Amino acid sequence: MSVQCSVFIACNVDGYIARPDGSIDWLTGPGSSTSTGDYGYSTFLNTIDAVVLGRKTYELVETFAEWPYGSRRVYVLSTRYPEGGKPVAGGALGISVGPSALVERMSTEGIHRAYIDGGKTVQGFLAAGLIDDITITRVPILLGSGIPLFGTLSREVGFRHLETTSYTTGLVQSRYEVMRTAAKH
Repeated sequence: MSVQCSVFIACNVDGYIARPDGSIDWLTGPGSSTSTGDYGYSTFLNTIDAVVLGRKTYELVETFAEWPYGSRRVYVLSTRYPEGGKPVAGGALGISVGPSALVERMSTEGIHRAYIDGGKTVQGFLAAGLIDDITITRVPILLGSGIPLFGTLSREVGFRHLETTSYTTGLVQSRYEVMRTAAKH
């Protein structure tokens, strides 16, 4: 059995997922474009068996009023944790393994679809060729600097467009299938 790895993420028009300090107030604050709905997030989350977060994303999620993942298995990737894993707050498992090893572990644990979240985590899974699909919601704001959704990769990653939805709030959401091979230039 293989694990389908999916990304559902928001970034601003200039491609940042957070301010340089990690803040996402532009995304979640009062009056933000996303404060009027979840734009398919709940529907997406209902298709997920497990969540994989980077440590910084996990620390941000810990500050939320409610734990957003329900009873789903949550893995927190960080070199601060042992390879075998260590329970952390929220019922999550802190673990220090690479993306391929984690996908293998999730497969043996009966996970069918995992939600991959956090800049470095998404980048690592993309670099390992493990992301199957990605939904990107563009928020109509320019930050000028911040934490990029995509960093430097050692190879090209191609996408096949599945659909795009434009919302009256100015948000534009696109879904893509990640192509397993990309053209070389």
